[in-house]
Amino acid sequence: MDEMEEELKCPVCGSFFREPIILPCSHNICLACARNILVQTPDAESPQSSRASGSGVSDYDYLDLDKMSLYSEADSGYGSYGGFVSAPTTPCQKSPNGVRVFPPSVPQPPPQQHLLPQPGSLPPIPRNSCITCPQCHRSLILDDRGLRGFPKNRVLEGVVDRYQQSKAAALKCQLCEKSPKEATVMCEQCDVFYCDPCRLRCHPPRGPLAKHRLVPPAQGRISRRASPRKISTCTEHELENLSMYCVQCKMPVCYQCLEEGKHGTHEVKALGAMWKLHKGQLSQALNGLSDRATEAKEFLVQLRNMVQHIQENGVEFEACLVAQCDALIDALNRRKAQLLARVNKEHEHKLKVVRDQISHCTVKLRQTTGLMEYCLEVIKENDPSGFLQISDALIRRVLMTEGQWGKGTLTPRMTSDFDLTLDSGPLLQTIHQLDFVQMKVPAAPILQLEECCTQNNSATLSWKQPPLSTIAVDGYILELDDGNMGPFREVYVGTETICTVDGLHFNSTYKSRVKAFNASGVGQYSKTLIMQTSEIAWFTFDPASAHPDIILSNDNLTVSCNSYDDRVVMGTSAFSRGVHYWEMTIDRYDNHPDPAFGIARADVLKDVMLGKDDKAWAMYVDNNRSWFMHNNSHTNRTDGGIGKGATIGVLLDFSRGILIFLINDEQQGPVAFESLEGIYYPALSLNRNVQVTLHTGLPIPDFYTPGEADPNGSVC
Repeated sequence: MDEMEEELKCPVCGSFFREPIILPCSHNICLACARNILVQTPDAESPQSSRASGSGVSDYDYLDLDKMSLYSEADSGYGSYGGFVSAPTTPCQKSPNGVRVFPPSVPQPPPQQHLLPQPGSLPPIPRNSCITCPQCHRSLILDDRGLRGFPKNRVLEGVVDRYQQSKAAALKCQLCEKSPKEATVMCEQCDVFYCDPCRLRCHPPRGPLAKHRLVPPAQGRISRRASPRKISTCTEHELENLSMYCVQCKMPVCYQCLEEGKHGTHEVKALGAMWKLHKGQLSQALNGLSDRATEAKEFLVQLRNMVQHIQENGVEFEACLVAQCDALIDALNRRKAQLLARVNKEHEHKLKVVRDQISHCTVKLRQTTGLMEYCLEVIKENDPSGFLQISDALIRRVLMTEGQWGKGTLTPRMTSDFDLTLDSGPLLQTIHQLDFVQMKVPAAPILQLEECCTQNNSATLSWKQPPLSTIAVDGYILELDDGNMGPFREVYVGTETICTVDGLHFNSTYKSRVKAFNASGVGQYSKTLIMQTSEIAWFTFDPASAHPDIILSNDNLTVSCNSYDDRVVMGTSAFSRGVHYWEMTIDRYDNHPDPAFGIARADVLKDVMLGKDDKAWAMYVDNNRSWFMHNNSHTNRTDGGIGKGATIGVLLDFSRGILIFLINDEQQGPVAFESLEGIYYPALSLNRNVQVTLHTGLPIPDFYTPGEADPNGSVC
């Protein structure tokens, strides 16, 4: 009940409706509030006045005033009316709901006793007054009846009264002597409120009182105050009761409206019948709305649970992020210590090398200096014989010592610069690029059944990701079985969400499924879809497989040739399982050529008669007889030829592995070929003297009974 309260309040005053009226837009408004938001428009009978005012509005625009909103978004009220209505000069007020209310601007008569309106009547309405709905902002110019032209919403008034009664204070017992207790029931016959002790004492459920009806206090209060139901009267004929319903205008009318008014030519129905009909329609509509409300409640529970899960996952994710960043910082600190150790090692190595070189040079310098001083003293010797006695050895020693200070001796063995350069650029770039990656595998795709189909021996599958899935997808893997309850195999890997698989077996049941993958792995499979290929083969001649001399027409069903040599053309479908039958009619047959009909491998020779190589199994025929031919071997000559209008039938049965030929619905010779396994295409060879038309999708001839299928048949 509390949720209904907003529906029971006036959009202008914000209080519960008092004497509500129904506007043409189906919204409601208090009668007094409707009086307050009336605005007087220019006189419609003097269009010159509107032109003179500079409004620039045509008569047509003025007549369409009720179709336009007078609402101004600039001031969120009803104070601006463009070129139609002058701004009211009367000071405006604001209702509790924020709607601007303009009191009537017309002068009111002095409050004389004889001019006061009677209770329940409306004060006079200025001519050409306009009212704008405060909810949908649709404007309407009132007619001479003013607000009396709007029907009163007595149903809404009753609902408001019942709601207010239910919200009223608790009723007291009428039989308690001192402090009345809260009443629990009311007797409709006694018209007395009782508490439980007084009811047991004064109104026992026996005797004559047993037939009295006890109701809750709130209901009793309403029934006590309820007045006889008011009968609604017509807004145009106030003395007539509403008794009929106009279907075209969708409003109740009286008999006088039907006889004299504008509803005389309209379709009308009984008021009671339409009342019951609309109640049923409203109840039915409420059922759908109730379902939506139930779904909304469940959805709100789901959203509230999501809020809790988001909060929990946020805390957990934040903790994981902090832990990962701390681990990176720890790893960087460890690497920092390792790099510092390398720097210290290089530092010690450089110092050791330089110090060793200093020590070595110091020793040699001391030796050299000593030798120099000794030589200087020897030079001072004045004894020639004694000097010459040691001079040769001393010269050699000086030269040897000088040679020891040769190239590189006085060059530093180590530089003072550190050759270690820390390459932090890639790591810094990686830190800048540090971001969240998708660490979850994709969800299972959803097969779109309305787009999945089979045609002939092809299957088209379509799928999509779940609507709420945000996990990145790099591609999809589509799998099909072999059509014989065998294992699944991959038939497509890629990013597309639709795939057509050709070359399947006819009259076979295939199971298909799809899964998605990303850098984190492969997701779950979708639901398995079972598809049935066509029971009977439909195909045409294949231009891609035909010799260049072959001419195709009639949507690739009719074939001819522009060469005197035999040329080969094959069908578009390949067979490796089941029983298949097709026919070819001879449209043209000149000079008795030898066309050949049969089956062939995909790599059959295209410039010789069908059956000349080991890739074809055929019957060639002239106007008198026929032969079977494979690998250029002719067998089973049979009488009976062809002519214009003849029909050639080819029956391929993989359950028995045999090939049979027919001419004009009669089997031609024995079984042509046996032990057939593998993949075969329908094939034909002809020259320019023959024209043939293909017929497919035919049932198996009545004379033939197919054998049992081989469960170990080959797979296409």
